[in-house]
Amino acid sequence: MNTRIRAYADLLRLHFFFAWPLLFCSGFLLAATRYGTFTGADIVRVALIGFFGFEAGFVLNDYIDREYDRRDVEFDRLTRYWRIFGTRPLPAGLIPPRHAFALFALLSALTVLLIATIPFPNSFFVLAIMVISYGLEVFYQVRKRRQTAPLAQLAGRIDFALFPVAGYLCWGYPDLIALSYFLFFYPFAEAHLGANDIIDIENDRARGMNTVTTLYGVKGSVAWIAGFLAIHAIMALFFMTMLGWIGRAGITSGLLLLASAMAILIRGSAPESGMKVLPLFHVAMLLYAGSIVLDSIW
Repeated sequence: MNTRIRAYADLLRLHFFFAWPLLFCSGFLLAATRYGTFTGADIVRVALIGFFGFEAGFVLNDYIDREYDRRDVEFDRLTRYWRIFGTRPLPAGLIPPRHAFALFALLSALTVLLIATIPFPNSFFVLAIMVISYGLEVFYQVRKRRQTAPLAQLAGRIDFALFPVAGYLCWGYPDLIALSYFLFFYPFAEAHLGANDIIDIENDRARGMNTVTTLYGVKGSVAWIAGFLAIHAIMALFFMTMLGWIGRAGITSGLLLLASAMAILIRGSAPESGMKVLPLFHVAMLLYAGSIVLDSIW
């Protein structure tokens, strides 16, 4: 395969392409069952908004951190998990930074054009979340370079938690269900980030990044994950009251996976334990999103 194609596949984390439209559409379909009917074309349009919007966020992430990523001392753990060919294209010089920024601009423009086809005020809701999310991504990447408390982590994962809510607002309106989805997903996003930080501890130390793990150590990071998973479980109980039996079954199954992930983290050592549990987080997320989709169209 052409080296440039491989580099762009890694830049876009392309082997996870299906996850982001599924998560986005889970919010959309949840709203569609309450606010009106939808067509197959509507699903495709919303799925493309989720895909292009999230991929733009990946490119923005790498563009902002391009110089700091040159300091990485390990490439065989988290890099190979997130990037199928195991490269960081910008610090490796495989993709010029200006090309990466142009790709971010293109993906963002495509997302905005698709959002513009959504009726007002829903288009405004989604566009506002898009702008806020990219701003939070920039804040997260910059702030974690110089902080004494994990403010970047607390603020930075709001963007991920807003992602399925943006899908909901494509068809729905700010209501208790949208708020409940956010409150359910935000602590999951924080715990997920904690697992990433445990794996990437050596690189973050080399880059001078102040993550939860570098600030408080592995034990502190495990406690951080446990605390947010506990909040996540409590919010899940409330969120499940708004779903049918398929959604409840999917969320329950995901919670059981996360409980097993927590047990591995408590018993294991970093970063190996983090690598073991990260797939469990992602399978749990797919169970959440997939069950909500099935629950909405059944």
